[in-house]
Amino acid sequence: MRRYWPAILSLIVLLAVIGFRVTNPSIAANIQNAAFDLYQRLQPRAYQPTPVRVVDIDEASLTRFGQWPWPRDRLAQITARLQAMGAAAIAFDVVFAEPDRTSPAHALNPYADRPAVRDLVARLPDHDRVLAAQIAAGRVVTGFVLTRDAADGDPPATPAGVATTGGDPRPFLPAFRGAVRALPALEAAAAGNGSLNVTPDQDGALRRMPLMMRIGEAIVPTLAAEAVRVAQGEESFIVQSSEAGTGIADVRIGNLIVATDRTAHVRLHYAAAPPQRTIPAWRLLADEIPAAELRGAIVFVGSSAAGVTDLRVGPSGDTLPGVVAHAELAEQILLGSYLLRPEWTGVVETLALIVMWVVFVLLIYRLSVLWSAVAGAVVIVAVCLASWSAFAAARILLDPLSPSLAAIAIYLACSIPRHVQSERQQAWIRKAFSTYISPNLVSHLIANPEALSLGGERRDCTFVLSDLQGFTALVETSDPIAVVNLLNEYLDGMIGIAQRHEGTIDRIVGDAVAVMFSAPVTQPDHAARGIACALEMDRFAQDWAAAKQAEGLPIGVTRIGVNSGAVIVGNVGGQSIYDYRALGDAINTAARLETANAELGTRVLISGATAAAVPGFAGRPVGTLFLKGKTEGIEVFAPDARDTTDAQAYAAAYDLLQKGDPGAAAAIAAVVDAHPDDPLARFHLQRLRQGETGTTIVLQSK
Repeated sequence: MRRYWPAILSLIVLLAVIGFRVTNPSIAANIQNAAFDLYQRLQPRAYQPTPVRVVDIDEASLTRFGQWPWPRDRLAQITARLQAMGAAAIAFDVVFAEPDRTSPAHALNPYADRPAVRDLVARLPDHDRVLAAQIAAGRVVTGFVLTRDAADGDPPATPAGVATTGGDPRPFLPAFRGAVRALPALEAAAAGNGSLNVTPDQDGALRRMPLMMRIGEAIVPTLAAEAVRVAQGEESFIVQSSEAGTGIADVRIGNLIVATDRTAHVRLHYAAAPPQRTIPAWRLLADEIPAAELRGAIVFVGSSAAGVTDLRVGPSGDTLPGVVAHAELAEQILLGSYLLRPEWTGVVETLALIVMWVVFVLLIYRLSVLWSAVAGAVVIVAVCLASWSAFAAARILLDPLSPSLAAIAIYLACSIPRHVQSERQQAWIRKAFSTYISPNLVSHLIANPEALSLGGERRDCTFVLSDLQGFTALVETSDPIAVVNLLNEYLDGMIGIAQRHEGTIDRIVGDAVAVMFSAPVTQPDHAARGIACALEMDRFAQDWAAAKQAEGLPIGVTRIGVNSGAVIVGNVGGQSIYDYRALGDAINTAARLETANAELGTRVLISGATAAAVPGFAGRPVGTLFLKGKTEGIEVFAPDARDTTDAQAYAAAYDLLQKGDPGAAAAIAAVVDAHPDDPLARFHLQRLRQGETGTTIVLQSK
């Protein structure tokens, strides 16, 4: 069994892949669509001049002729112009379900009891009758929307007949119970009447369009199918079911045979945004379009204007008006160009999985781990290339996913022994470097064993140093076991915060914690991470100290310093011991800022170098601090947790203080009066009362 367990493991995974395809067809289809969508983005349908056009009621048209809905006499004008130009079919992607509110009878209805108004209405044309009369002039297709609610009405009138061969197609068609129809006069005048419904996939993308649908027991065509029928002057459709009785095979529209899936849907292969297909409605109304442009064309009338159109999402993730989808389908019908996924593709894919598994199992025991990985990679590439070739050459959609998963499963079965060996090696590395306290450092060294050498590199890092006030005195007067438990509780919280922000523990000395960011792994946002880490540490330390004080333990405040700068990081020590450390003035400055909190009365101090590296940093300026032993001052900030008004009051007082304005003392005193617990404002007020001015502060303590 030990000899054959890789083959057994790969067989289990293979059966799981096949079972997933069978038991979760919708989820499997969603995963497959990711590859098929990529194919469409890489190779959209090359646009070929086709007699299909879209008259777009776009934003510019609405600007020129008024907002939607337009009076139907204007739509009648569009219809008349298209008919005069010789359009083969005119399909409206609009449901004329209600009377035109701009018609004189409707607009003047509140005054209908006045004889003069009645006479005027009788003389004025009714817009719906005008449009119906123009539709009756020929070659116009109206639309309706099918619904799941039987209360929405009877099946719409469809001039076309539907013949069936090979079996009853109705069980396979999308089924509905009601319909929102056009006005009877308009519907009766039309040469065709088609459904405007589309069927997006579960993720909302519109990849397929139906040709036929069902309402009750009646089979009705969709808008594009009706438009193609009317353009050919045909009177009916023929729906062909498969001989095996598994669904619909194709739909015949005149001399055109449209290959469909089992539910009479056609997969759309979107063209690369052909500009010649779309004509703005205002240009048509302005008589700027040559008649030759529309002679013999199937014209879809719809809108791309925001708030008017039914926007859809294409396979590439971009939005498109629903009328464009109808036009895409009509173009593909005329060209005979479709994306195909016949029923036999699933069988071929499953057989390919089984054959591939047999071949790989035979080779497993003759190939090394390295060559098994190479063979797996070759198979995956070959499967993907075969899938792409089928799409590019024949527009057939073959699933590249399942064979790739099977190849990966076989590779995993081959690579397990190597994985065991690798785990042993990594266990040795973990043991060798168990003295490293920071998990992200251990992970870095395991992933990059070449870093296990003495030496360093110069890098910009951010350092957070903390120290718990008064803990040393507590150690001297308390039970050792209690002190250790207390310290472990405190350090566990502080170290956990550092690790959540992906900081590296540089060192722990008693209750003091030093954390560095951007080493060993570079972190471009190391300054922001350092500030966020310091603020969370401060909140934790305050809450923890308060809880312990309530228990009667004399826990002091935790002081924190944050600074950024260039340091040398790397392994230092001898051949027998390593210590990953940071060397440089930046970490020393962070330590000095931590101790400076005691003199200023603050808890957290952040250097100007760190604050400048964080866009949108919010903090209160402390001043230019000359730290003990330093000849140059640094700008220092304290994080500001106060509301905007208090922050502005302090900022205004600090500005006066910085300018040496005599009014600074009164302004600072006002801040202290408003917030007596503000240590930073009290510190500056004390300085002023001692005769100091400005914002330069020379610290005496180290």
